[in-house]
Order: sequence, then C-alpha cells, then structure tokens
Amino acid sequence: MERTDTNIDEYLASLPDDVRDDMITLDGIISEAMTGLDKILYTGTFWGGSDQEIIGYGPYVYTRPNGVEVDWFVIGLAVQKNYLSMYVSAVDDGEYLSKSRGDRLGKVKIGSSSISFKGVDDLDLDELRSFLDRARELSGEYLDG
Repeated sequence: MERTDTNIDEYLASLPDDVRDDMITLDGIISEAMTGLDKILYTGTFWGGSDQEIIGYGPYVYTRPNGVEVDWFVIGLAVQKNYLSMYVSAVDDGEYLSKSRGDRLGKVKIGSSSISFKGVDDLDLDELRSFLDRARELSGEYLDG
C-alpha cells in the first residue's frame, strides 16, 4: 500500500451513494478521536492480494521482523464489496484492540486486526468513540505529529 496525496473530502464525495453517508459519518468520528494527526488515503494491494483504498488515521512507520520499514496507520477505514472495514493497529496487553474490545461495538465481525460491519446503524457510536480514544492512547508513543 502506498500513501497518496488524494484529498480525503473529495475521495469521500466520490463514493457510491449506498456508502457515502456512512463513510462521511465515520470519518468525522475517527477524525475527532485522531485530532491533530494526519489522515491519508492509501491505495494498492492489501493483504490477501486485493486492491484497496484505505483512509489511514494517525500515520506511523513500523519495522517488520525482516527489517523492512512500512508506512502504516493506527486506524484505517475502507469500503469493501459488502461491508465497511476498520483496521486497527493498536495493541493492548499484547492483543489487538479489535480482539479485546471489538465485540462491544455492536453488530460487527471481528478479525485479528479488523472490524467489519454493514453500516453506521450497526455500531454503538459511544463505544466506538471510547474504542478510538483507547487506540489513540495506546499508540501515542509512535504516532507522527
């Protein structure tokens, strides 16, 4: 995945009608939790070989075990074919935050470091705000900005 200089508001406005409003709402909530940090559109081939566009909030660089440095984000938001996904890099006591707290967010499917859902109506927005605040807190030492 590569960072782009795409304007996020223009990207959101270009999304299909069926996901645009939910993505704009989620962008507002995530942006509030990540105030003062950059948000960047990443594009390219993601895990599993699929082409993706992911809004990344709270960019940082991490080093893989093989020594390769990777530009990444604390929280990512993406449109999938049948759902929306939030990718979470924050770790709490050795476990991805999505695993330890994702089930509190509502009607969601939890992956190792991802949370998928049909739309905003499936989420408990108060829990989401708390979740995002915790992600930022856990990630504070390595965030850019």
